[in-house]
Amino acid sequence: MNVQEKINSFKEALSVFGVNENTLTEQEKKDLDEKGFVVFENLIDEKWLKELQEKYNDLVEIEGAEAGTEVHQEAGTRRLSNLMNKGEVFDGCYTHPKVLASIYHIIKRDFKVSAMNGRDAVKGHGLQALHEDWNDSFFEEGVMEKDGDYRNPDDPFNVAISLWMLDDFKEDNGATRVVPGTHLKKAPQFYLKDRMADHPEQVLVTGKAGTVAVMNSHLWHGGTNNLTGESRRVLHPYYVAREFKQQQDQRQYITKETYDRISPAARYLLDVEGAF
Repeated sequence: MNVQEKINSFKEALSVFGVNENTLTEQEKKDLDEKGFVVFENLIDEKWLKELQEKYNDLVEIEGAEAGTEVHQEAGTRRLSNLMNKGEVFDGCYTHPKVLASIYHIIKRDFKVSAMNGRDAVKGHGLQALHEDWNDSFFEEGVMEKDGDYRNPDDPFNVAISLWMLDDFKEDNGATRVVPGTHLKKAPQFYLKDRMADHPEQVLVTGKAGTVAVMNSHLWHGGTNNLTGESRRVLHPYYVAREFKQQQDQRQYITKETYDRISPAARYLLDVEGAF
């Protein structure tokens, strides 16, 4: 198929990026179904990894106090946002076939890119409350249930995320913690009084630089403290079922330069067709 042709369906877009029924192994699918996450080692080759590391550092330096403001800033971390508009080097992150196949396996219907952010906790910081990435604002500390939308265990999954490790994720430098299987439950606010505390069943998602993890975003998860001060840069291409709003309105932020550079299939994933 000519990638310059207009994309008319979600399945067409996935096909352009090489996603098919054999993109994931049966074990990878099982991990997503049962644990709620899967880890792909060495998904980023050495050259690309170096380019991503350098671009990340350049953006942090250039943007300074404004870094991350398009979506979110967080005390004790270096945050970046709107990365799909900040360099060709990021194009392959939100379009990688292994990632897209995993996201589709989780959400099981048409989806779109919600945002692509970066995060790097500095020494002594990075601990987050266990949470899911779905309407977390409907909950408050100490409140077990509040009016508003939240996902029930029998509802479809709406969000999923990938973690592109630009540095080694270690047990002591702020690796992400997850509680396997909790994507099959309600949000942690319904069960836990102290979401900052260690959970008896939590595990740390560790890996060498170049590793990519894909996670059901309804899985209970959160960052941990960076005890060593070693760099722990990560990119977060984040996806949402196509009927919902994006975390970052891609049509509002898309630049003409980006729009002209990327393929119609990528425009479809960003939901920006016809923006120019």
